[in-house]
Amino acid sequence: MTVPAVPAGPAATAAPDARGVAVQVVDLVKRYRRTVALDHVSLSFEEGLIHGLFGHNGAGKTTLMAIVTAQILATSGQALVYGQPPYERASVLERMCFIREGQSYPNDARARDAFKAAKMFYPRWDQALADHLIEALAIPLNQRVRRMSRGQNSAVGVTIGLAARADVTFFDEPYLGLDAMARQVFYDTLAASYARDPRTIVLSSHLIDEVAPLVANVVVLDHARVLIDQDRRGLMARAARVIGPAQAVRQFAAGREVIGSEAMGPYLALTVSGPLSGADRARLAAAGLSVEGVSLQQLVIHLTRRQAAQTQGGAR
Repeated sequence: MTVPAVPAGPAATAAPDARGVAVQVVDLVKRYRRTVALDHVSLSFEEGLIHGLFGHNGAGKTTLMAIVTAQILATSGQALVYGQPPYERASVLERMCFIREGQSYPNDARARDAFKAAKMFYPRWDQALADHLIEALAIPLNQRVRRMSRGQNSAVGVTIGLAARADVTFFDEPYLGLDAMARQVFYDTLAASYARDPRTIVLSSHLIDEVAPLVANVVVLDHARVLIDQDRRGLMARAARVIGPAQAVRQFAAGREVIGSEAMGPYLALTVSGPLSGADRARLAAAGLSVEGVSLQQLVIHLTRRQAAQTQGGAR
């Protein structure tokens, strides 16, 4: 990913030698009448990393972020931010920023007003970074936010999320309203800002392969529970894409779980589950087969479907 030259803001504070835990949730439950949005969820977001938070609609992602940022109350369990509950604690809340799709603002607020309010609230606000994004995303400062297009509203949200430089920032799909070029501006600016000032960022997105190069850790929620919580490199090693003459590829894949298949004339590409051993790689080389990494999105979808099949099978 190309990292642009983002104007330097206030100097970052020195990072600790050993990472701690920025956010920890323990046995978190949230019920809405008959609906269980979170079902005894326990996980932590390590500080100073970019985390990917994935899952289908209704999996519990937004509920989790809303509880951690004190937008709503949990039914039971505990959420801690740097070891403290976030509710009614200004010293904790000012360290967090939660930007979501369709972010709402006062009816008469202009974009300029939204940025002014954010600058007053967030103590580490980076005006140079905000100015950079305002220009790059062509944000009309004097237009009322409620009259903006979906894309312009998203641009205001991601600008606040990045310029706030909060210790913990949650992005809940706010960039879906941006077109492909604007999303790339967001990704590149995030990468450049994070490289200069590492902090805890959680990206919730359905565009898994777009955000995959940014994330260090992957959390997947499925049916209100944690399905995956693993570093991205370790997770990606759980599958491989084998390419070569169709017959040789099928012979290698015999007895293995196949995640995906793609025919290319006389050649075949099969994505197989499970890490490859040294013996596997020697066998691939001897057969003249090549091996590639897999798509994170494909792997997440496969693991989610497999879990659903196992759950249904166990229910019979």
